[in-house]
Amino acid sequence: MMKRREFIASASALALGTLAAPTIARAQGTSLKVGTYGGYFEESFKKHIYPDFTAATGIEVDSIAEPTGEAWLVQLQQAARAGQAPADVSMMAQVARIRGERAGLWAELDRGAMTNVDNLPEHFVHAYEDGRFYGTGAVAWYIALVTNTDVYPEAPESWAALWDPANENSLGLLALASNSFLLEITATTHFGGTDILATEEGVLEVMNKLAEVKPNVRLWYRDEGQFQQALETGEIPMGQYYHDVTGLAAADGKPVRSTFPKEGAVLDSGSWVVSKASDALEASQVFIDYMSQPEIQSKLSRFVGTAPTIPRDMTDLTDEEFAAVSSDLPPILPRYELYVDKADWVNQKWSEIVTG
Repeated sequence: MMKRREFIASASALALGTLAAPTIARAQGTSLKVGTYGGYFEESFKKHIYPDFTAATGIEVDSIAEPTGEAWLVQLQQAARAGQAPADVSMMAQVARIRGERAGLWAELDRGAMTNVDNLPEHFVHAYEDGRFYGTGAVAWYIALVTNTDVYPEAPESWAALWDPANENSLGLLALASNSFLLEITATTHFGGTDILATEEGVLEVMNKLAEVKPNVRLWYRDEGQFQQALETGEIPMGQYYHDVTGLAAADGKPVRSTFPKEGAVLDSGSWVVSKASDALEASQVFIDYMSQPEIQSKLSRFVGTAPTIPRDMTDLTDEEFAAVSSDLPPILPRYELYVDKADWVNQKWSEIVTG
């Protein structure tokens, strides 16, 4: 993940009242291996989340830094075949989560013992096709439309700005179909929503529309820092980027802004899942349930810079705190299954039609 600077705010002490007491009693005195994205994410969890969790539950946390991409999924699968769990609970990107689901890698969890899961919207509650519950949304973040304020004194109102001939050779866009979600952005902007992506014919129609942005693209980027620097200098004055990071750069005096277009911004996320090889199932359930509490989601927004995975009215975030990480506009939700079920085909057509 990108480097995120901490928000400075006070955190309230947490009560145990909203956690299932019998489950906690059984899990007290145990330890739990929790894997999160390495670097800034892990450091923030170690500083702001794990100590209070241990104080509230008596469960010690052994923090594990996960490698990026799907390498962690491969490690978990190989270890599970040997009956081992490098981590009990892992934060997984959605494509990796779905691949793990298809492989039957995730342990079934007891939804009845996790009352705070009811706080989450449906797209953040994960179950196997047969209905067995196995995970929840952990953290979320937005990819929004960003501009250099020196070059664009007025904020664009729509993703349609990406196609505007006035923006020739001005855009920085994420390079991969599976992390840019430009197919979903294009479908929402020009085809009334993402349903068109349900068929290969529809995906090709969307790709051909997206290909019309090519004269405007200065950089298809994989290195986030490279684009952020070019955005701040005005060398590449428009594009798509992470809302919270852009807001922090603006607060630091950089001439940049992040806009939630009228069509919405893309809501990407990581989820909590438990390896089927874990022998710490009850402690894992206590942890995931704990993380679904409104006060913890508010705390993550303040200290880690993530968007809450629960409705805004359940948090105690101020308008300013909420705007720093999220929006009331309905989000564009990625169609992650597309990048699992048709990964090779999408990548081939993407390189032929969009970035080629």
